[in-house]
Formats: sequence, structure tokens, C-alpha cells
Amino acid sequence: MRPLQAIIDLSALKHNFLIARQISPKQKLMAVVKANAYGHGLIECAKAFEEVGADALAVSCLEEALQLRENDIKKPIILLEGFFEKNEIPLLVENQLQTVLHHPQQLTYLLENPPLKPISVWLKFDSGMNRLGFNLEQFKVVYQKLLERPDISNKIRLMTHFACADELRNNFTLNQIQHFEQLTKALNNEKSLSNSAALLGWKQTHADWGRPGIMLYGSSPFLEQPASNFDLKPVMILKSKLISVKTCQRGETVGYGATWECPETMQIGIIAAGYGDGYPRHAKSGTPIYLNNQKIPLIGRVSMDMLAVDLRLCENPQIGDEVELWGKHISIDEVAQCAQTISYPLLCGITMRVPRLFQN
Repeated sequence: MRPLQAIIDLSALKHNFLIARQISPKQKLMAVVKANAYGHGLIECAKAFEEVGADALAVSCLEEALQLRENDIKKPIILLEGFFEKNEIPLLVENQLQTVLHHPQQLTYLLENPPLKPISVWLKFDSGMNRLGFNLEQFKVVYQKLLERPDISNKIRLMTHFACADELRNNFTLNQIQHFEQLTKALNNEKSLSNSAALLGWKQTHADWGRPGIMLYGSSPFLEQPASNFDLKPVMILKSKLISVKTCQRGETVGYGATWECPETMQIGIIAAGYGDGYPRHAKSGTPIYLNNQKIPLIGRVSMDMLAVDLRLCENPQIGDEVELWGKHISIDEVAQCAQTISYPLLCGITMRVPRLFQN
């Protein structure tokens, strides 16, 4: 079988959740498991979060929520994008799902198709990101309409989302906090502001509920601070093996486009991993890879199923030697920076042909 595997360390996942709990002990925490738990495995990660005491789970949409319920996940589940069609409303009731309201059309659906039992709602205020959420005037009107509805739980929760919380020197976050506080200071509802970056870097956002996401999977939301600064442990270890070792002569090139030229006669290795598996095609030469207790550089362009490495730092490399592409020795954040991206698309982008092996 192809040797590429994604090892999912559930003990590290639980550890990271407890770090979030330690940082903000007074907040309830909903663990964000959308997008297949950031590529790690929705059901397995949700069960781990249940075991470690998450107060709720957050998903993007109804499909993800139903997968959780079908696998006997009992925790409260919040739909962060809410529902999209009126025919989803009965499923919210049937599966005891909580929904974010962020658009007038959703309110119209509710008014025209009242649920048979009261549903729990999170009302979202757009404090400046201009993605989802009601503006100031809309928010006030919708809030009052919800209070009048017997089919809406009177425990309406309020939330917003930050655009620049991962930039600790950017005052835009302070502006968003101020806008949200001005709107909600007279309301005695539970509130939720903090994503991973806000939870780690902006203590003033620690309200009733936190929404940690990327930090739970062992990645830092800050470019200038590694995950180890917060005692976060990598959850996904992406491993493969050397499948070829060969000698190239000085001046020979490696890979598509002939973008990398051998500076001397040297050994190169070929690893079974490529962009067809989710490894970033745009990772530049020099991106670190871990082999035989040594960091070695990627060379040339990443292919669909393979990538090449410079073996000059390795002593006696052999076909079958295990390679770590990211994980405990190579940070996912370091690979992301070499690919001029962030960790989110790398973790979420690991394709289904890569088997996930779960370890407790």
C-alpha cells in the first residue's frame, strides 16, 4: 500500500482543548469541528472533545451536524452559517440543533415556517468584518422580533466575528470589540466573541462563550508566534517514505519545469506525497522535511504524487526510510509559510485518499 498516512493524535487534541480551558477558564467553549474537523476527522475529533468536556460543538452546516447526530454525538451543536433553506427548519427541531441567524431571509423563513418546538438561536452582529451578520439597525429589529416569538427560545445568544484578531498590533479588533459592546451592553444575553486568535491574544474578548478552532489542532493563529509558545501540540502527523534514491550529476535538473539544478554530484530522494494528497504544490525549494533525525530541503516542484528532496545531509538513506512532512518535528505553520499560505488550507486540504490513523 502507498505509505502516505495522516496520524491523528487524539491525546494532543484533548491537550490543546485543555490549554484553551486554562487560558480562559470562565468561558464555556464550543470546539469548532467544521470542515471535517479541519481535515482531521469529524466524528473521531468530536468524540474526543466530548470526552474532554467541551460545552458544545460548532459546525458549518446542517450536513455536518447530522453526521454528528447519526454517530451518537449528544453535545449541543451550533450551525455557524445557520440554515440555508426553509425545509431545514424541522431538522433543527428534530435533531436539537442551534442555529446562527445572520441574514433577514433566515428570519423570513422562520416567520413563515414556525418550528413546532422552540429552537435556540445565536444572533450575529456584523461588527466590521462585512461577511455574515446583521448591521446595527437590522440587529435591533431582528432581536425584538425574536423576543416576540414563542417558537424561539428566550435564551437568545449574541455573537460576532473578528477580521484581524490574528494581527496583535492591529487596532481594528479593538474597534470591533467597542462596536459589539456598545450594541449589547444593555442586554443580559450570553455573548460569544473569541475565536482562537482572540482567545489567545485578546483577553478582553473572553465573554460567556469561546469558539476555539485552529489552536485545537496544534497550529498557531499568529504568524509571529509558533504554537509551542502556547504549549499547543500538533495533532496531525503527515508521514510517508522514501520510494527512490538516486544520484544526479552536477548541472542536472530535478522535477517539472527543470526549476532546480544540482550544484554538484549528489543524491536525491523521491517521497510518496504530492499535491494530489494535499501537500502544497507551491511549496518552495528549501521547505523542510524530516528524515532520519535530520531536516532536509524539498527541491524542485511538487508533483501530483511525489516530491523530491536533497539527501546530502543524510547518512546512508535507504528506500523505505520514514519521512515526516509535518507534525512533531516539522511545524505545519513552517510548511505553510514556505508555501506562502496558512495552516488552515493545508490541514483541510489533505485528500480522502490519505488514510487517517487515530491514536489515543
